[in-house]
Amino acid sequence: MKYQHVFFSLAVFTGLALLGACNRNSNATMGSVDSATVRVDTMATPERTAVEIKPTDPVPVWGKTIKPEMQVVIDRLVAYNDPAIEKSTPTQARKLHTPTDAVKQVMKEFSVANPASQVDTSGKDIPVAGGNIHLRIYTPKTAKAPFPVIVYYHGGGFVIANLDVYNASAQGLAEQVGAVVVSVAYRLAPEHKFPTAHNDAFAAYQWTVQNAASIQGDPKKIAVVGESAGGNLAAAVSIMARDKKIMVPIHEVLVYPIAQSNMNTDSYTKYADAKPLNKAMMEWFTKNYVSSMAQAKDPRISIVNANLRGLPPTTIINAEIDPLADDGKLLEDKLKAADVKVNRKVYDGVTHEFFGMVPVVPEAKEAQAYAADQLKSAFK
Repeated sequence: MKYQHVFFSLAVFTGLALLGACNRNSNATMGSVDSATVRVDTMATPERTAVEIKPTDPVPVWGKTIKPEMQVVIDRLVAYNDPAIEKSTPTQARKLHTPTDAVKQVMKEFSVANPASQVDTSGKDIPVAGGNIHLRIYTPKTAKAPFPVIVYYHGGGFVIANLDVYNASAQGLAEQVGAVVVSVAYRLAPEHKFPTAHNDAFAAYQWTVQNAASIQGDPKKIAVVGESAGGNLAAAVSIMARDKKIMVPIHEVLVYPIAQSNMNTDSYTKYADAKPLNKAMMEWFTKNYVSSMAQAKDPRISIVNANLRGLPPTTIINAEIDPLADDGKLLEDKLKAADVKVNRKVYDGVTHEFFGMVPVVPEAKEAQAYAADQLKSAFK
């Protein structure tokens, strides 16, 4: 399966297996901690996968602490022997295998169950400056409306991926939180340069605020969630909502967000060759999105340079083996300095993109459960 192909399978996997992507009383989840960073090492807990998933290949040089299930996924991804994203054109890159293809393969090899979906989905096209974008709306099959609402932004460095590729995360959050999730197909670069994705992201949020009731949502309970580039967009949307004086999200969950433009941080250096995200890929993403590298310092991209006062309580989730790990820490520090309530968790032994791998990576299960708990608390 390719970047432009359907990622529905992993989303379906998440259904019952995620039923909270669950076990909220697990030692690793540890509950909510005000303005604190928590490192999460689940290897010592009994909450590993029911089926033992162990690698046969050597531990990668760039990830000596990698957990076994995470390594198996990465090993399968590497085995596809695809060209490097940073050496491809955007069109080519969108057709390469994804980490989820590897997850599907691992599930097949180890006979991991494929639970049924617990949500209904529908589509909606909305007008934005210069065109239209598509929204995928996930509605829980159980419970009663009105539901709280999550506006979700997928990852892909502003260049690759789509709603299907990140379907698992959006569906998992809808199922666990009991919320309507609006997943946003913002336009991609280089066909649509900065700030198109940011403007599309805000337009989708604004549409949701104005139309929540029409999708069985509670207009007073809207949060934003994003992964990677989507985490950047979610934070930028909160800032734009504050500045444009419309309702600010009541919470934001930023999963390994892009938060600044310096690619010489400790985590960029330590994990420069990591998979599935490395430093060269981040440079490639940035060059494709911006018109000049200087533009990457714009506070809409380098969120740490923005005025962060008055933003909603924030949950940051990071992977240890990830060039973007320090982006999360820098953003946490800046939010604290701006008197924003922030919690951050770093999940040891996992890589970028782990959040959507609930069926086979226990840390993903823990992270999604933690995000869901934080959102449910905010929604009360």
